[in-house]
Amino acid sequence: MYATAPIAVSRNDETACSCVACRYGRGADHPIRAPRYTTDMSDGEWQAIRPLMPWPAWLHGNGGRPEKYCRRLIMDAIRYVVDNGIKWRNLPADFLVPWRTVHAIFTRWWQDGDLYALHNDLREQVRIADGREPEPSAGIIDSQSLRAAETVATSSRGYDAAKKVQGTKRHIIVDTLGLLLVVIVTAASVQDRDGAKPALERLRDWYERITLIWADSAYAGKLVTWAQKHVRLTLEIVKRSDDVSGFVILPRRWVVERTLSWISQRRRCVRDYERLPDHHEAMVLWAMIILMGRRLARSASPQST
Repeated sequence: MYATAPIAVSRNDETACSCVACRYGRGADHPIRAPRYTTDMSDGEWQAIRPLMPWPAWLHGNGGRPEKYCRRLIMDAIRYVVDNGIKWRNLPADFLVPWRTVHAIFTRWWQDGDLYALHNDLREQVRIADGREPEPSAGIIDSQSLRAAETVATSSRGYDAAKKVQGTKRHIIVDTLGLLLVVIVTAASVQDRDGAKPALERLRDWYERITLIWADSAYAGKLVTWAQKHVRLTLEIVKRSDDVSGFVILPRRWVVERTLSWISQRRRCVRDYERLPDHHEAMVLWAMIILMGRRLARSASPQST
């Protein structure tokens, strides 16, 4: 027999959680789950994330029932799905929350814009900790084609002839640190230049300071003129030299390619399993939230000073 960690521990004053669900809702009615997975947030991560969590509508008297489960518990459950790539209904029983409840909260936080708000607040904190301005002034754009599982709707998939991939494509824009600014998911058959237009429009709506975007040669041509005219962005193409062969690190472009690698560290993001493109966008945000939360926890720890 292998020794296993206890599934839950009883609450006392020392273990009481300070999230709004436990303080004002019904979260404290349930026992605390003992951490046991690598995706469980450390105390340092939770301290960085907890103040940035969305304020629930029911506390303002805008309808809805008080939250039933601890927010840290819900976040750990979602992170487990994102990092391990499992089906929602296979969520381990020791999370003490029905998988349908976790999925419903995952969906609600995305639809209400709370997930983007949490992600963007974390990004600002990481930039400030790195000595940067909270809002960037430049970005880098790229795309990545993914194979789609059978759960992805036929209307959402396509064939990328260049990459020989049947599935979907995610278009991302990052800042100069590689932190995500915008993500949009389309069919893999959508050309990079066509997928870039809604991404750049969203970027202009959300970030007023950004004036310059670096891109590879797939975005050259009419898109450069379109970006200058319609969204007031300068699209600078970083070309690969014809004099070199093999692998070469290109200025600026390596930053966004590293971000795509970060995202792909989470198994749910290696392949597209989501029936709705919006849900894959949410998975990408969760992948970056995990990365940024851990980075903030390390920067705040005594060992890092």
